[in-house]
Amino acid sequence: MIANSFRDCEAWRSEGLPLSTSSNEACKIYDAILTQYVTWRNDETMGGVEGCMSAIKAADPHFVMGHVISTGLELVGTGSSVRLNERLASAVKTTVEMASAQDHLTPRERLHVRAMEHFSNGSFPKACDTWEEILVEHPTDLLALKLAHDGFFYMGAQTQMRDSVARVLPHWKPHMPLFSYLKGLYSFGLMETHFYDQAEKIAKEGLEMTPDDAWSVHTVAHVHEMKGEADKGLAFMERTEKDWQGCDMLACHNYWHWALYYIEKGEYEAALKIYDSQLFRRCVSTGAMLDTVDACSLLYRLEMEGACVKDRWRELQQVTLPHTDDHVTLFNDVHFLMASLGAKETGAARRLLDGLRDVAREPGDNYQHQLAGALGLPMCQALVEYHEGNYSLAVELLHPVRYRIAHIGGSDAQRDVFNQLLIHAAMKSDKSHHQKLARCLLVERDAQKCSSPLTDRLIQKAHVLHA
Repeated sequence: MIANSFRDCEAWRSEGLPLSTSSNEACKIYDAILTQYVTWRNDETMGGVEGCMSAIKAADPHFVMGHVISTGLELVGTGSSVRLNERLASAVKTTVEMASAQDHLTPRERLHVRAMEHFSNGSFPKACDTWEEILVEHPTDLLALKLAHDGFFYMGAQTQMRDSVARVLPHWKPHMPLFSYLKGLYSFGLMETHFYDQAEKIAKEGLEMTPDDAWSVHTVAHVHEMKGEADKGLAFMERTEKDWQGCDMLACHNYWHWALYYIEKGEYEAALKIYDSQLFRRCVSTGAMLDTVDACSLLYRLEMEGACVKDRWRELQQVTLPHTDDHVTLFNDVHFLMASLGAKETGAARRLLDGLRDVAREPGDNYQHQLAGALGLPMCQALVEYHEGNYSLAVELLHPVRYRIAHIGGSDAQRDVFNQLLIHAAMKSDKSHHQKLARCLLVERDAQKCSSPLTDRLIQKAHVLHA
């Protein structure tokens, strides 16, 4: 039985967001799933998101929005390729057919079904357009807002991620359920479009209202990262850890930010300690793609810095290996490749590249597959060439696409691993032009991120190498 604090049929109707079911229990479970999704926290008293997904289907097997939210959340997790996962593909098909058979669905619910179908086909732009269409008429539809936010994130659509929330904010009032979490969503979009001071201000407004809002914490962590404020970041994470560590869907990522500050300062053992105690442990237990790619990224950054990660790649590659053929997002693919290369599993690396070549040739609306040939393959091949010591070739593959890398999705902080890779490859190249390019890129980096010890170390290394 779901707590009475969640919204029933009448409550959803009164908010102008009616749900096509007569089951109050189904409506409340829908609210419970939405709440856990927005707060990044599995509520074990209700069986977590997974338990609620089973319960909502039991409460009303024909509740279309119950199927939409359950299947939608699995899809945005990007952990299962629809081409490979028959169960998930079947769930999408069932939802679409169920919606077609029900005459009483609202136009808003039908748009949700359409958006879910677009996303399942990899057509992220069409899915986001459809969620935005919902928000024009229903600006308080938090499911549409959060799914659009995630969709834009997967496309690296930073401005859209910001503006999507900005458009609906005036329609929200402080008494509305989950109102404070819009501060976190909006602040993240502001941060990704480089309005750092405004982003920090709004995120902290959210934290004043809801101290355990892990996404607002996450925005502040990004601001300190982007401004090169490692000591401030470390102090902030330590001070707030008790508030966000229970948000099991995002805690691992916040620990990743914590470890980045240590890498920035050159304190590699401290970063590895966080990797061992938090990142690897959590990515094994959750299987979440966000946790897994963060683990890959952290080890890769540490190795570029010259730190020894011992057998950690081999252990991590056991987590990434089952996803070698997924090709759900290029962002995931490039990180899985890091693990295969780090573990010296050339067969898995080759299989991933071959698979990317195959999907690049596939016709259709799949956004990631459309980018695979012109962006995904050069990035992956650059990782391979760097691993094999062909540094000049890595530069020639990576440099032409550097301003398009945002399209693979993720945040500026997450994609910075490729900026660092290009700099390291250019410094190690035997071509004098590449060595000059490295110095140019470091000047650029120093201008963007003041007082960065990591940048200072790279500048010093560049001068020593090419004096």
